[in-house]
This record gives sequence, C-alpha cells and structure tokens, in this order.
Amino acid sequence: MSNPYPWLFSRIGGFDQVLLRSGEDLKHLEELDPKLWAALACPVKGLFFDEKTLQLIDVDSDGRIRLPEIVKAVNWAAKCLKNPDLLLKPAAEIPLAELNENDADGAAILASAKTMLHFLGKPDSEVVTLADAESQQAAMAVAPLNGDGIILADSADDPELKALIGEVQAAYPGIIDVSGKPGVDLPAVEKFYAAVTARAAWLEQGKADWLSSVNCETAYAALSAVRAKIDDFFARCRASRFDARAIQQLNQPEAAWTALSSDSLSADCHEFADFPLAMVSADAVLPLDQGVNPAWEAALVKFKKDVVVPLEGEKDSLTFAEWQALKERFDAYQQWLSAEAGKEVAALSRERIQQILQEPHHAAMEDLVRQDMAKQPQVAAFAAVEKLLRFRLHLKALLNNFVNFTEFYGAETRAVFEAGTLYLDGRACELCIEVHDPAKHAALAGLSKCFLAYCDCTRPDGAKKTIVAAFTGGDADYLLVGRNGVFYDRAGNDWDATITKLIENPISIPQAFFSPYKRLIRFIEERAAKSATNAEASSESLLQSTTEKTLATTDPKAAQAGPKPKIDVGVVAALGVAVGGIATAVGLLLQAFFGLGWLMPLGLIGLLLLISGPSVFIAWLKLRQRNLGPILDASGWAVNGQVKINVPFGGKLTEVAKLPPGSRRNLADPYAEKKKPWGAILVALLVLIALAVGGWCLWTGKCPAFPRFNSSTEVAVEAPAES
Repeated sequence: MSNPYPWLFSRIGGFDQVLLRSGEDLKHLEELDPKLWAALACPVKGLFFDEKTLQLIDVDSDGRIRLPEIVKAVNWAAKCLKNPDLLLKPAAEIPLAELNENDADGAAILASAKTMLHFLGKPDSEVVTLADAESQQAAMAVAPLNGDGIILADSADDPELKALIGEVQAAYPGIIDVSGKPGVDLPAVEKFYAAVTARAAWLEQGKADWLSSVNCETAYAALSAVRAKIDDFFARCRASRFDARAIQQLNQPEAAWTALSSDSLSADCHEFADFPLAMVSADAVLPLDQGVNPAWEAALVKFKKDVVVPLEGEKDSLTFAEWQALKERFDAYQQWLSAEAGKEVAALSRERIQQILQEPHHAAMEDLVRQDMAKQPQVAAFAAVEKLLRFRLHLKALLNNFVNFTEFYGAETRAVFEAGTLYLDGRACELCIEVHDPAKHAALAGLSKCFLAYCDCTRPDGAKKTIVAAFTGGDADYLLVGRNGVFYDRAGNDWDATITKLIENPISIPQAFFSPYKRLIRFIEERAAKSATNAEASSESLLQSTTEKTLATTDPKAAQAGPKPKIDVGVVAALGVAVGGIATAVGLLLQAFFGLGWLMPLGLIGLLLLISGPSVFIAWLKLRQRNLGPILDASGWAVNGQVKINVPFGGKLTEVAKLPPGSRRNLADPYAEKKKPWGAILVALLVLIALAVGGWCLWTGKCPAFPRFNSSTEVAVEAPAES
C-alpha cells in the first residue's frame, strides 16, 4: 500500500482547510477525501467569476459545478503543462515551451497554438496569450466556414445557392450560427427537400378537372358563406313535400312578421336573417336573383358569380340535385386542402418548387455543410488553447473558493460569492450575496445566527436585484425595514438599496449588554407617548364639553364663574397609594443596597449581571455559532462544514465608521443644545446627602433609616424570675 500524500492543512474559520501550494497538490487533488473539501457544489450563476470558465468546467451544462468536474478540469490542465505549478501562478499567457508534448492533449494544443499565431501574423512568438485565443476565436466565428455545421448564405459563392440557403433558412428558422446569425444545418437541408418533394406531389393532385375553371380559394369561400343557409332552405322544401300543411310554418309564422312591423328595419335587413333563404315550396327550387331573403342577397350574388356561373353557366335558379353536385365537387377540394403537404415551403410558388427539384443544388448545399463540419477539429483545437489559458488565469481563484475558503478569509481577497459592499447606517458590509428568492432564502439563512438584512437594489436604467447583507459589527438600533443605503457591486456600479426584510440575531456582546436597558427605555417612551396621547385626547374632550356647557347656560353669572372644579377623592387616594408604594420600594432597595456596606460595588455589579447577564449569555452562544454555511446553502451551494464568523473576523466583514488616523475633532458645536446645571446639581446633592448619612451612621453607629446598620453597647439584662 502506497503512502498517503502529505497534505498541509490550516485551521481557518473553525475547520481544517487544505492548502494548495504546488502543482503536486493539484495532481493529487482527486485523492483528497471529499469530506475535507470546503464545498461540494456551487451554482454557475450569481458568482463574481469568469462565466466562460465556469461553462467550460460545467461539462454537463446543468448550471452547477460539482466536485468531480473540478477534479476533471484540474487533471486535464495539469497534464497539458510540463509544470503544473503555473496553475497556481495566474497569468493570461502560457509559454509554448511549457506545453507538454508528451501528452496527446498537450501536443495538440501546442500545434494549435502555433497555427493560431501563424494566422495572427505572429509566427515567431514564443508565448500564446488569452487575447490571441479570443482574437482567433472571434475571427473563426465570422468566417464563412467555422466548424459548427451551420452554413449561412454568405458561405456560398453561387448566387443561386445563396438564394436557396435563404429559402431553407426561412422555412426552418431558429438555427443560429456561432456568429449569432441565422443559418441552416444538414438536417434542415434534408427536411427542406423532403417538404419540397411532398409539396410538389400535393400540388399535382390539385390539377383535377373538377375545379379547374374557377379560382378555388375564392369559390370555396363564397360557397362556405351560404352553405348552411342553402341546406336549410332545401331541407324545408323537402319537409313541405312530406306534409303540405307545414309550408306556412316553415316559411315563417305570421307572428314573427307582426313582431317586426312596429320596428324600423336596417338597410341590410339583418333583423330577419334567421328567416328562410327564399319562399319554401314543394318544387324545391332556389331562386338566385329574385325572391331571396334581403339579408342574404349579397352573399347569394357572390355565390352565383364565383361558383354557379363558372361551373354551371348562367342560371337564375338552382335545384336540389344541382346543389348536391356542387357540394360534392367542393367536398373533394376540401379533402385535398386537408391533406396539404409541405406547409413549411408554402411560401414558394408552384414554379419555384419545380425549379428547385430540377436544379442540382441539393448535393452542393450538403457538400457545403460538410466542408463547414470539416473545420470542426481545428476550431476545437483553438478552443482547447483558450480553455487552457482560461484555466491558468482563473482556476486558482475557483479552487480557493471551493476546495478551501482562503479567499473568503484572506485579508486582501474577496470570495467569488461576495456580490459587493453595502453602505448603510454608518457601516460598510462586505458580506453581501445576491439572492433570487428572498423568502425561500431566509428560511434557511436564518440558521446562520447572523443579523441579516435583505435589500432590494435598483439602478436608474431599470435594473433590479436582491441581496442579503450580514451585519457583523456595530448595533441594530436603527436597522429598520425601509431604511435606504447604497450598494456597490464588484464591478463598481452603484445601486439604490432599501431594506425589505430583517433576520435579527445578536451582533456583538456590548449590544447584548445594553439591549435590556434600551428595551426598557423604548418601553417607557412608548408608554409615555401613549399616555400623553390619551391625556391630550381627554383634555380636548373636556375642553369641548365645558365650552358647550358654558355657551348653553342662560345664567350670565354662572357663565362668568365657569365650571366648578371637582376633586375626585378616590383619585387622590389612589395617587397617594401609588406614591407610597413607589417610596416604599425605593426605600427597600436603598436599604438592601446600603446594607451591603463595603460590598456595595459588588452589589452593583451583581445587579448589572442580573439584568444583562441572560442577554449577554445568549449573545455569546449565538456569536459562537455564527457561520456562513446556511447563507451559502440557501443560495445553491453545498458547503461541507461550518464556515464560522467569529467576532474578530466579523469586524473585518462589517466596518463601522471611524475617523481616519491623524484626524482631529472640533468639539465646538455651534448648534449644540445649551446645557443646564440642574441635573448635575441634583446628582451632587444626592451624593452629598448619601455621604453625610453614611458618615453619620459610621460615626455614631446608629442609622434610623436602616436599622441593620445600628450598633449598641447596651447589654440586655435578663429579668429575674418570679419566685
């Protein structure tokens, strides 16, 4: 059994991360236990990374990069180079001497790179660059034959072949050449000629003599417009032969005409369009000129002109048998229409279809497609050169965001999943990640124990995106839904950002320590504001009612005297009880506090711990659990462990505003509120009183307010027992 490869690990972020130091590390990467990788999968979209490189790694094009794909990309790139260390030294070029001629792919890339440089007019260059590869790829893309198996009209020199390629492209659109222009491929050519052949056969069937003397399309439309009405007329006539008594009802009851007699009729007589086409009679003859329903007169005239006259000659009427014969001929036409073939080439005329079938361009077009496909190996070889150049430039950054997270924890680097920086509430939050479904993302991201703010970002050009920012420094006092900030993406573009959702968690220990007092102050402010509002409303109500009573009284003396004040004895008693209770509580508190003697400072500390201790303890627990994993998992990553964000690292991710080194502060604020000494005087007075009382108690050994301080030299004398 061979010895295991000696990896070097570093403890960063609370978990062991392998360090990639050399090409040998890369060559053995597939031997690294997957459980020791920082991530197992990541999405292609939403990363600040070269998108084309990600597409080259994503060989199954499923939109995700997985561990086997990373290993495959690293192995391929390492074999193509003589020194795999180059992959850990990012650059946009590769010396030709570094390409591995002993590897099949390396030798092919070397030959393609030399050919590429020759095409670019640099045959003596010893280095191939990414710019060279991109330039050659761009030139190949616009070349008439570029190896993608799709030809354009410009690919042919023959004008007739150019026109034919355009007709194929019109029949089968949606086939796009690598240059971005519409073209045709070999399957489209085969389908086109099959459609043309079928269309020609179908058109040949349409030459039947049953409709050769009319414009079929126009005649069919004219007959279809009156077909149902003529069928109805002959059906009524045939019914009248069965029973002559029905003729009056079949024509139209007299009541129907009576209902119309009181109304004005329109010019087209549409009011009786439902009446029979003509007068029903047993002879079953349909007049075509005289005696027809005025609502159908125009349609019958067109029917006679386009159908009857061309096929039957000039006639003034139509019998049932003649009508049936006409329908049969047009039914055959309808069946022929229903069997239409080659609809894709319906835009081509009968003559053009025959011309296409007679000209020998079919084979020429197929040969042109094959010539284009013959360029594919050369194009693929050029693409391999570009692929290796992109891997050398970008692969290290991806590995340091996948195999390990050293770029995330680096002092000067940023991870590929970081979308930019959010400036809001005097802070710069660097841990910002783009999200597509905030509600779904928040359900999992909350497990990170981070304070998260989801922001909608917009730009003047209408662009929109949503980000989530982690606040890992400062406090949360003014982080509220609706607050605005500015987000700068990694490309330097600025976005207007508005907080839309918050996931609240402790940000720091100091915040947790002061949070109970801030909540108490906020509660008192809210209660005071509510009480003031209620008092104001009561005062206004009392003032209005008093004014109404004053205006309503008829006694001038009473009006001048105004309302008599009323004192509610119960209210006064309640206030007295409340004041007494408060005084008693304060007295007990002071008694307990002063009763500690020289331990009073410890008592103060204990009181603070009693109030702030639970909040600090909970914050300490959550800050120890704070990690990046759930945030990335919610964005489509598969993080392989806890990526912890401790307090020092959180200070790096969220910078709080502070003055630059060497700055000075001018404390003379011309608009500062004038300070009044009453507060300081009151505090000083209370301190002096406390000191005086304490000193007197210590000097005399007696303290009337706090009996437990009293000391006495008197000895209790036991009373003599009675005899």
